[in-house]
Amino acid sequence: MENNQYPFVNLPLPYHYNDLEPYIDAKTMEVHHAKHLQGYINNLNQVLKDYQGLQLLTLEQLIENADRLPKGLQAPIRNYAGGVYNHRVYFYGMDSPRDQKPRGKLMEMLNAQYGNFQSFKDVFKKEALGVFGAGYAWLVYDKGKLKILTTPNQNSPIEQGFSPIFTIDVWEHGYYLKHLNERGNYIDDWFQVVNWDKANQNYMSCIRNYY
Repeated sequence: MENNQYPFVNLPLPYHYNDLEPYIDAKTMEVHHAKHLQGYINNLNQVLKDYQGLQLLTLEQLIENADRLPKGLQAPIRNYAGGVYNHRVYFYGMDSPRDQKPRGKLMEMLNAQYGNFQSFKDVFKKEALGVFGAGYAWLVYDKGKLKILTTPNQNSPIEQGFSPIFTIDVWEHGYYLKHLNERGNYIDDWFQVVNWDKANQNYMSCIRNYY
């Protein structure tokens, strides 16, 4: 991941804010990226500014070691480092509407585990709808298999040793301007802008690292 150590900056997206229209509106993308993510970056840098040792850690290492830090740092690091990491996985896992299905090895594994792509989408949507309040739904790699899981707030699956393939942010600020309280409609629209090439690349990287 680029810019993976202190000081963190808000990286430009590989697409314009309006490129995900009509599925995710430009205003939501602008506020989500330029305001919400920027806020997590600012807060993380503020927490780290007096801790030179922590400044040497990568974003992933900060998250993975959060529960080993002094108690006063555990929650801020988990929340702010997680907020940066999770948002980056989310934003970089999307692209302008094009391919609506995965292909390659990822598609083969989805078919093997879920029967077909539609069945996978149904299970994933159910899990994403089931997130109480704020959080994320993830597709992760777990010891040779795929796994769907959810995390609350800005918790991340890498804390549990899982490798993310993609995620959907189901905090209300990610969809409320367009979809109001209809999270299900947002999930359906999000599936139209998943970058399946990126997802397949992430999956192949997980396989190589595992074996």
